[in-house]
Amino acid sequence: MPKSVGIVGCGTIGQALLREADAGKLPVSVAGVTSRTESRARAFLSTLRSPPPYLGLKDLIDCADLIVETAGGHVVPQLASEAFGAGKDLMVISVGALLEHPDIIDLSRSTGCRLFAPSGAIAGLDGIKSACRGRVDRVVMTSRKPPEAWEGAPFLQERGISLEGLDQEQELFFGSAREACRGFPANLNVLAAVSLSGIGPDRTQVRILAVPGLERNCHDLEVEGEFGSLTVHIENIPSENPRTGRLTALSIIRTLENVVDTVHIGT
Repeated sequence: MPKSVGIVGCGTIGQALLREADAGKLPVSVAGVTSRTESRARAFLSTLRSPPPYLGLKDLIDCADLIVETAGGHVVPQLASEAFGAGKDLMVISVGALLEHPDIIDLSRSTGCRLFAPSGAIAGLDGIKSACRGRVDRVVMTSRKPPEAWEGAPFLQERGISLEGLDQEQELFFGSAREACRGFPANLNVLAAVSLSGIGPDRTQVRILAVPGLERNCHDLEVEGEFGSLTVHIENIPSENPRTGRLTALSIIRTLENVVDTVHIGT
């Protein structure tokens, strides 16, 4: 049972976790923080009442029981290798990286180190996991966000698609979860979590829409199978980062509580 965590990344999500820890609302202590932008991280840490130390990655892994990634999918493969190599558990927020690097899951199982992937800004994963013990025929997720939340996505850049001045709802993508996570890696960790919980990234379908004036990040999840049907509608209030809903940080905190609690409710 972990008593301390090391946080990798000090952006929107990392800072939210650190504020909760500073307010005494995390069930574990923070052993340290590391970030690719040390000056920014140190500046933020200086605003806390009881800031944890800023550490290099190796020292962070050495002194923490559980490593929490909040830095983006590009760091996940190497971080998993180093954390598991040191016998440490890892929590991955950038769940989409697990679709691109499924060997991380295999490495977790072969080393016996635990790999946690919180639900993030989506709900219904417990229902999907239960349903998939039987036959599931269809999983479709529709994501609606304001245009600025999709800006910079590789899918749009590669096709020269601009959302500037968009004045009506526009469908940007329809296809598999695997393709969506490659094309919109900063936006759809929720989709990666859905696909890994259910019928996989190639059978899970996703529709992405840009909606001018939309003030919330909205996700609709539809599941059909021998159990019946499941429909989930989520409206997330964005954080300081328009790509990230506030529910994401709350999901991480709840996952940490589950890790240390002896009582588990739900699938």
